[in-house]
Amino acid sequence: MDQLADGELSPYLVFSRAEWAELRAETPLTLTPDEVRRLRSLNDPISMDQVVSIYLPLSRLLSLYVKATQGLFDATRTFLGADGKVPYVIGVAGSVAVGKSTTARLLRALLARWTNTPKVELITTDGFLLPNSVLNREGLMERKGFPESYDTPALLRFLRDIKAGRRQVSAPFYSHLIYDIVPDQHTVIDRPDILIVEGLNVLQPARLPRDGTSTPFVSDFFDFKIYIHAEQEHLRRWYVERFMRLRETAFRDPKSYFHRYSELTDSEAAETADDIWERINLANLRENILPTRARADLILRKDAEHAIETVSLRKL
Repeated sequence: MDQLADGELSPYLVFSRAEWAELRAETPLTLTPDEVRRLRSLNDPISMDQVVSIYLPLSRLLSLYVKATQGLFDATRTFLGADGKVPYVIGVAGSVAVGKSTTARLLRALLARWTNTPKVELITTDGFLLPNSVLNREGLMERKGFPESYDTPALLRFLRDIKAGRRQVSAPFYSHLIYDIVPDQHTVIDRPDILIVEGLNVLQPARLPRDGTSTPFVSDFFDFKIYIHAEQEHLRRWYVERFMRLRETAFRDPKSYFHRYSELTDSEAAETADDIWERINLANLRENILPTRARADLILRKDAEHAIETVSLRKL
C-alpha cells in the first residue's frame, strides 16, 4: 500500500492531519480533558488537540456511515418481512502497544454522546484467547496473541449472535492481572446499536478451503474496519517503555502473572522487554497483523510521539 499511496491505483484517499481536521464540520466536542485522560491507555499520551483534529471528524464520518447502513438494514428487513435491529459493528486492529485500546475507548465515548444517544458497547478479543492451561498443553504460550491462540469458533459464534440481534450475548472474561481467562465470569452484550471489537488479529482472513465451502472471517461481521499503524521502531520503544512502567506499578501486585519482573534491575527489565518484543510481538506483527492493514476501511498512521499524522480512507 505504501508504494501506491500517492498513485492512481491506491484504494485510499490520504489526508494530512490538518486536511482531516477540516472535515469535522460542526461536530461538537463532548469530552472534557479529564475524561480524555481517564480514557487513554498507559503510555499513550493522547491530547485534546488530537481528539478534536482526528476523532471528531471520524465520529462524524461514522455517524453518516451508521445512518446509511441502518437504512440498508431496514430495507432488507422490509423485504424479508422481519423485525428487530442489527447492530453496527466496528473493528479496531493493530500491533501491541500501538494504542488500540485508547482509540476504541475514545470512539465508544464519542459515539455514545451523539444526539440520538445510541447504545454503544466495547469488547476486546482477549476474552476469546484459549485458557493458559490449554495453551500450555498445546505448547502455545509463546504464541499467545497469534491467531492459533484464540478460540476463533467461539468468537465467530459471538459475532453471529450479535449480528442476529440476540439478547444477552456473553463472552468469556479475561484478566490482565492473572493473564488468563477467569472461569465462570463473562461480559454480557445486550443488543447494542453499535459494538466496537478491538483486537490484534480481527482483520485476518481464514484459510480458504479448496472445495468452496463457506468459511466466515471475523471481519465478515464488521461494518467498518480501522487499523492503527506505526513504524516498528516506534512500536518497540513504546512496548519497552510500557513494560518499564508496568514493572513499577501493576507487576508489583503479588497476584500479577508478571510479578517476577518487578524484581528485575532496570537493565534486566529493558533486556527482557526487548526479548519479548522480538520473539513474540514483532513476529506476530510481521506474520499476521501488518499483512491485514490493507483490509481496513480507515488507517490511522502514528508518528514517533503517538500523534496521528495521516488518515487513509478507503474509496467507495
